[in-house]
Amino acid sequence: MTTLARRLVAEGLGTALLIAIVVGSGIRAERLAAGDTALALLCNALATGAGLVALLVSLGPVSGGHFNPVVTLSGLIQGSLAPRDALRYVPVQVAGGIVGVMAAHAMFGEPLLNWSTQARTGAPMWWSEFLATFGLIGLVIGTSRTRPGLVPFVVAGYITAGYWFTSSTSFANPALTIACALTNTFAGIRPADVPAFVLAQAGGALTATWLFHWMCRQPVAPQRAPEAKAWKGFKRATGGAAGGTTSAD
Repeated sequence: MTTLARRLVAEGLGTALLIAIVVGSGIRAERLAAGDTALALLCNALATGAGLVALLVSLGPVSGGHFNPVVTLSGLIQGSLAPRDALRYVPVQVAGGIVGVMAAHAMFGEPLLNWSTQARTGAPMWWSEFLATFGLIGLVIGTSRTRPGLVPFVVAGYITAGYWFTSSTSFANPALTIACALTNTFAGIRPADVPAFVLAQAGGALTATWLFHWMCRQPVAPQRAPEAKAWKGFKRATGGAAGGTTSAD
């Protein structure tokens, strides 16, 4: 298999497993929580965070561990991903998300695909998705430039927190949003509400990419002018006596 083929398989598989974790743990949590929504959400969040760490650590070195079209979009804008690769990543991620829903439904005896009826709409929800995605992309950029080995843990921690500090439960992922329109379970979202969520996520990703790419740019060490370098070399060669000085530069 070519390098690109391996990366695409990793992206599709990683996204499928991520969505299976989100949807499957949501179904399990809702069934066991006996109507306690807070408990169900806690279980769903913890399972998602743990699963994210595992997926990013294991598959991240193969494909970059995007599993999310807005992460791919951000990489494209920053120049770390070629346009032709980005155009392949996104459909593979969306397809993987749909497969993940089907896999989760098969485990719990649900119809393989089932349109969601759960409403998630309105300005507070849209702002929530904008902010959730802004934070996700910003933290990925900032961490990857200073402590790249910690990216899986930073992402997982942020998404786990996002379940609770956002009104939308922090989808922050168009592939996940589209996939969750196909599950009428705890993690579902009505198909009619998907476009606004995706637009808010794209807006948050673009804003974060612009801001954090500028803010977290690593400074370039100042270069000495050629004359200064030549003068320094001459002084060393003459023992620092040139120009009436005996001190080291």
